[in-house]
Amino acid sequence: MAGDKDYAGDVSPAEAWDLLEADENCVLVDVRTDAEWNYVGIPNLHPIGKETVCISWLNFPGNTPNESFADQVAAAGVGPDQTVLLLCRSGQRSISAAVALTEKGYGKAFNILEGFEGDKDDDGRRGGIGGWKVGALPWTQN
Repeated sequence: MAGDKDYAGDVSPAEAWDLLEADENCVLVDVRTDAEWNYVGIPNLHPIGKETVCISWLNFPGNTPNESFADQVAAAGVGPDQTVLLLCRSGQRSISAAVALTEKGYGKAFNILEGFEGDKDDDGRRGGIGGWKVGALPWTQN
């Protein structure tokens, strides 16, 4: 785990899974959009008896900031004393979400590096290099 001054730090997808498995109070918040959850898939935490919390960081369409993000995280039952792992497509939006939660008193808000789909390949496509899916971690698709 790497640290950063604006949020708790970064974890790999495998480290995120290990934290979720080891800490019953650890929660995964997927900050992507409805379209991404529905068409690309979401982490499946059922094997460890948990549910992924899905709250968009940006509103779709338009990519406007979700001004209620931190309030929605709290309303979902996620407290500032919990370890919160934030996931997006590539590990970028989740950094901003981690910073925002840290500013609201969540001292253990971590970004998941590489996100759900990982980095772009030489053809500009995601889903083959890094990320939750390529790491063979459990996920499901509607």
